[in-house]
Amino acid sequence: MPKLNIDGQDVSVEPGTSVLQACEQLGIEIPRFCYHERLSVAANCRMCLVEMERSPKPIASCAMPCADGMVIKTNTEVVKRARQGVMELILLNHPLDCPICDQGGECDLQDQAVAYGGEHTRSIDERRVVPNKDFGPLVKTEMTRCILCTRCVRFCEEIAGVSVLGAVGRGTHSEVTTFVEQAIASELSGNLIDVCPVGALTSKPYAFSARPWELRKTESIDVFDAVGSNIRVDVRGAEVLRVVPRLNEDVNEEWIGDKSRFAIDGLKRQRIDRPYVRHNGKLQPASWDEAFAAIGAKLKGVPGAKIAALAGDMVDVEAMAALKDLMAALGSANVDCRQDGARFDTSARVGYLFNTTIVGLEQADALLVIGADPRVEAPIVNARIRKRYRESALGVALIGQAVDLTYSYQHLGEGPEPLVGLADGSHPFAAVLKAAKNPVVILGAGALARADGLALQALVRQVVEANEVVREGWNGFNVLHLAAARVGGLDIGFLPGAGGRDTRSILEGAQAGEIEVVYLLGADEIDASRLGKAFVIYQGHHGDRGAHRADVVLPGAAYTEKNATFVNTEGRVQRARQALYPVGEAREDWKIVRALSERLGCTLPYDNLAQVRGRMAAANPVFAGGEELVAAPWQAFGTAGAVDPAPFAPVIENFYMTDPISRASVTMAKCTEAFVLSREGKTGTHG
Repeated sequence: MPKLNIDGQDVSVEPGTSVLQACEQLGIEIPRFCYHERLSVAANCRMCLVEMERSPKPIASCAMPCADGMVIKTNTEVVKRARQGVMELILLNHPLDCPICDQGGECDLQDQAVAYGGEHTRSIDERRVVPNKDFGPLVKTEMTRCILCTRCVRFCEEIAGVSVLGAVGRGTHSEVTTFVEQAIASELSGNLIDVCPVGALTSKPYAFSARPWELRKTESIDVFDAVGSNIRVDVRGAEVLRVVPRLNEDVNEEWIGDKSRFAIDGLKRQRIDRPYVRHNGKLQPASWDEAFAAIGAKLKGVPGAKIAALAGDMVDVEAMAALKDLMAALGSANVDCRQDGARFDTSARVGYLFNTTIVGLEQADALLVIGADPRVEAPIVNARIRKRYRESALGVALIGQAVDLTYSYQHLGEGPEPLVGLADGSHPFAAVLKAAKNPVVILGAGALARADGLALQALVRQVVEANEVVREGWNGFNVLHLAAARVGGLDIGFLPGAGGRDTRSILEGAQAGEIEVVYLLGADEIDASRLGKAFVIYQGHHGDRGAHRADVVLPGAAYTEKNATFVNTEGRVQRARQALYPVGEAREDWKIVRALSERLGCTLPYDNLAQVRGRMAAANPVFAGGEELVAAPWQAFGTAGAVDPAPFAPVIENFYMTDPISRASVTMAKCTEAFVLSREGKTGTHG
């Protein structure tokens, strides 16, 4: 291990550590613009200059590897003058528009100009002006502010996997632009706003909305997919103005998907802010008492076998636990949290988890993806796979529709036929899996949503066992879920009980008149036309598909408006925190169910959130601990049977509109027009 001296302190570092990183280990702050710990080293801003003994001039600490016996000085007069000179050059052409810049108050250039810049400039030349670029509906550009750090270029190339940005021109005419005039078509493009150290790239929907010091910041969890990205919700008054990523190395590092970041304007549109009851074919505003009375009158005398409940994709575990208890009190076992109709064995927790964990993907050396498109189903997981691919030339194979995953892969076929060869060892990729030290198999939720989901699950288990994907100290079997509520619903047991109906059977029963009452808890992704003449109770926060079909509508709280528990696809239990109050007369979902139970004469045995969570912990010990993952023991799951040779179909047609919030979002509508409809040739050109 190299040992060096920095400002009189001796430090030993790992081989390959840069001088800048060594300084950080000692708590010595080194200014930088181009350097980012998750991107390759560019060393083009020169702000990180330090003095090295026997070097004729200051060195760029971000690009200089540590060597044994180095003597580094970071606070000498030479270093101070060098940094002042660099800052003077950076500010030569920078516009004096801090008062109107959205980066104001969060700008690295502002902070470092104060800390390391000089008091005067010697420039008398006119400042240059760079034309703005159209990067699409999400990222706003002010390219005159650009300091050519090239973080955005490297992020697109290395993390997002879309080679659309680059630096053109020479000298003072250099600028960052797209090679061909186009928007940045990436599910991670919003992260450009975070990596940009100045105000060149900012949020277009958030432009001129607020200053950082005006916002009330709340740490929470994202619910737009099953990854459970850690986020911070920024609120002013009664409105969510911004969502930004929160650092969590095990889940999302410091990135989030564009839908998670920008769909929040849907939180203030098409909201359900009071109860409604259908009279004469039309939903009419009502009081809570009137809504509960209508439900009570309908449920009176209806046997439990004719009552059913479905939970949606963004529902918290507390609400599902309460509704499950209510259904049990009413004598109904017809409950399901899989509104896509997925059929798979839920008796073994290992059979429905992402067992490798997201951070564990960085150890993989062979990967098989079955019936999934991680790029749109879980952009953060796809970014982690790409990270491993770039580091180790990870061998990837895909069974399913051929799509652009931002990394190369072998396409083994569109249907499940190759799985038979992989199970018996006759397929060439079976040898790759068996020879790998840490093989990984990812089974997509779309594969399980087929009618032969149970048989597919069993067949994939055979593939895993035959190729030693699960071995001592390593579990490479993973299910990539789509919904934030899915694993939490499975863990709490929001599933058909003995003799109960699943989603498909509930819809069939409603059509046949065998199900008379259906309780939709935020369930908007079902085919409402299949509910027949059933009496529908909808509880949710948006006037979406479920509310349109409902006979009684109960206003619930969105994910930013409640303290709630969600379990991500790994099985990680996480807490979302309330950032603002629900709109109008809306209430937290578990409270609504608790109040309804009292009205129906079967009062649930809890009165506050702590008691609800105690009930959850009693039902399943995973809710009793913190966020630490507990490995599930390997065991048999699935049911052997005939597998349909039909190709795996994509489960997400439009990444930007998959739920009630994003469907209500104007920003997501613009993204749909720019990236989806244009790609299909329905409007304009590809953006």
